[in-house]
Amino acid sequence: MYDLIVIGGGPAGLAAALEARGQGLEKILIVERDQELGGILNQCIHNGFGLHYFKEELTGPEYAGRFIEKLADSGIQVALDTMVLDVTPQREVHTVSRRTGYRVEQAKTVLLAMGCRERTRGAIAIPGARPAGIYTAGAAQRYVNMEGYMPGRRVVILGSGDIGLIMARRMTLEGAKVLACVELMPYSGGLNRNIVQCLQDYSIPLYLSHTIVDVKGRERVEQVTVAKVDENRRPIPGTEMVFDCDTILLSVGLIPENELSKKAGIVLDRRTNGAVVYENMETSLPGVFACGNVVHVHDLVDFVTAESQRAGAAAARHVLEGPAQGDALEVKNAGAVSYTVPQKIRPQNAGKTVDVFFRVNRILSESVIRVEDGEGNPLARYPRERMAPGEMERFPLPKVLLEKAKGGFITVTAEEA
Repeated sequence: MYDLIVIGGGPAGLAAALEARGQGLEKILIVERDQELGGILNQCIHNGFGLHYFKEELTGPEYAGRFIEKLADSGIQVALDTMVLDVTPQREVHTVSRRTGYRVEQAKTVLLAMGCRERTRGAIAIPGARPAGIYTAGAAQRYVNMEGYMPGRRVVILGSGDIGLIMARRMTLEGAKVLACVELMPYSGGLNRNIVQCLQDYSIPLYLSHTIVDVKGRERVEQVTVAKVDENRRPIPGTEMVFDCDTILLSVGLIPENELSKKAGIVLDRRTNGAVVYENMETSLPGVFACGNVVHVHDLVDFVTAESQRAGAAAARHVLEGPAQGDALEVKNAGAVSYTVPQKIRPQNAGKTVDVFFRVNRILSESVIRVEDGEGNPLARYPRERMAPGEMERFPLPKVLLEKAKGGFITVTAEEA
């Protein structure tokens, strides 16, 4: 029997496993379906990683490599090219691989770190023909950076998520002409630094409140029509622009990869599409933890690492000291706050502070975050100069304030000052 089985060998799984080992767990297994560790970082060859955690600028493979090197002397077992088929409430992990066949491993704790996947064309129902040349931005990134293929030469990008912005720059550097980045919402879905470094620095236009209304092409994409949308996101007649192109990249959102979580009966949050977690990243199944993009989509891998280390330490405590105790406060969102993580906090099990992560649903200028208990009593307030949906926010909530909360829940809201 394993003390801990970690599902996923990306940045979340690596950080959690190493932290659990450092906290005293002896028998740990990482199960990764790819043929090497590192996850999505392996195809992110641009720099900008590690500024918070390592205090230096690294590429994605360099960041992953720092953790992979630590595995060599850790005693942590790794199963590569191995697919997890099922996780049971009894913490049985069903795996299959060419090397070992079908196996069922028993664990004292399980940690879910499967990451997230991209929304495809089918998920957003783009009208028009269905020719070749339409890729998700992440698929194009893998083709260019890992497999040496060039997806196209004249490119239109739909969506302004970070992967799409980064691929606008990458395709330009590889000799393609990126004609436009088109965003349905009136604001970008990516980090401001990526808008500047990936679009503005290369004179790539960003059309906010626009979308693709038609795709033409028989064998390959030949033309796309873009139109402005109104406040209800409906195309406005007469605003159409036509681009002659051979490639469309989709950067239209990421979805936590929670098929295993659903099968296991773990409660999911419809706001994040990830698991509902407590302050220690434990899910609704005792002894099963989750961290990273499988819980909620992060902007920076540095934050994934910190969250995953918290989950790994909690898994170690579960094995060595027993399950966490205490009644939980539900964390609710209101106003401009679209979700919170964690969704439940047990004050008795909290450290000195609990970091609460959230996103806003619109751009806010000078504003304030307010926390109230279930009876409307104010607990805390945090000023902010600016908040945007593309950038995850967080604030520390002291344990002493949580212990004062009444009514069984707390509410996090944000509003302009």
